[in-house]
Amino acid sequence: MNSLPPTKPWRTEFVLLAAIWGSSFLFMRLGAQEFGAIPTAGLRVGIAALFLGPLLLWRGLWPELARHWKKVFFVGVLNSAIPFACFSFALLSISTGLSAILNATVPLFGAVIAWLWLKDRPHGLRILGLLIGFAGVALLAWDKASFKPGTSGPATGWAVLAVLTACLCYGISASYTKRHLGGLPSLVTATGSQFGATLGLALPTLWLWPTRAPGTAAWLALLAVGVLCTGVAYILYFRLIENVGPARSLTVTFAIPVFAVIYGVLFLGEVVSLWMLLCGAIIVCGTALSAGLIQLRR
Repeated sequence: MNSLPPTKPWRTEFVLLAAIWGSSFLFMRLGAQEFGAIPTAGLRVGIAALFLGPLLLWRGLWPELARHWKKVFFVGVLNSAIPFACFSFALLSISTGLSAILNATVPLFGAVIAWLWLKDRPHGLRILGLLIGFAGVALLAWDKASFKPGTSGPATGWAVLAVLTACLCYGISASYTKRHLGGLPSLVTATGSQFGATLGLALPTLWLWPTRAPGTAAWLALLAVGVLCTGVAYILYFRLIENVGPARSLTVTFAIPVFAVIYGVLFLGEVVSLWMLLCGAIIVCGTALSAGLIQLRR
């Protein structure tokens, strides 16, 4: 009885975070089509930094960030700059639904990194889950990935590899955050990481800025992905890591594809194939096993 009240807030934040991050694929696609991949990522983190900076000052947490800025900025590059650039690049040629399904592999990479780095060795069903999850990725990539140049964007094979690179960065970042930034207020980690990502992407964004002025819809999409899907979402995400740990926090990626697929079908007219759903189910089941969420009971 006493354990129920504390679990309700994180579960509400968990679902809310999944719904918000599910929409990020839609907004990034709309932005990348006019801004390009790198400027989309750069503007996303820049807008998020502008949104979060005043909140950090208002809460009087700037000295806390000043003490840990090197590690927090590094997390920003690893957890925001590189993944956002990879996803923006990928969404130029693959659907938001496919990107979100591949994004569900984050806990798989997180489990492997925790095993190799934090010595959190999986056993039994968790190892089986890793094998099942990566088999699902292989099946999905085999069907969707092609390295032949496309007419509308980069080859889908490079897009799939870009998404998996982003997932690997997320997995490394979660273990790094748990090991080196444990105990820091979530607002400090969220804000500082966006400052670090903004600095990391500033020069590439200016260098690759589009010659043709983007339209209002693209600007609104980046405003939404910067404030809502990055600023607000990262506060929720680092709160989850702080309260329930990185392994359970990373499982938010299970729910993200559901929202992303719905948004893609409703607003972009994307078609979801049965094979995508099948491979997505395999990935999610394998990831759930690897995270220890599914266990055999006597």
